[in-house]
Amino acid sequence: MKYCEFNGCTNKIAKGAHCDEHKRSKKSAAKKKKQKDIYHHENKSFYKSDEWKTTRDFIYERDLGCCQRCGKFVFGRSAHVHHKIPIKKNPLLKLDLNNLILLCPKCHIKEENKVGEEKVFPTYFG
Repeated sequence: MKYCEFNGCTNKIAKGAHCDEHKRSKKSAAKKKKQKDIYHHENKSFYKSDEWKTTRDFIYERDLGCCQRCGKFVFGRSAHVHHKIPIKKNPLLKLDLNNLILLCPKCHIKEENKVGEEKVFPTYFG
């Protein structure tokens, strides 16, 4: 017998990683996978391309690793390169350096959720 691996759970289990209370159902795991695929489903190959990776690295260096909305330093997977004009609206701008900025995850969510508002991007460095 061992303890459930869920943080703070004191239930004991004979096999597996989690007790019945903390097991993910196959249905919720499939739902999570489906949600994950929605985000960049049309552009998935683009985001895996060498051109995007090179451009993304350049934007990170250009913006000195700092969110261009709040000024916070971001590193690794926390660094989100945002398209000011979405790829859906103008695919020709997907690698345009003037259309890309570095954002932290919180600011990226805020920018992505703006609907019908004029997006203003203050520049902290440059």
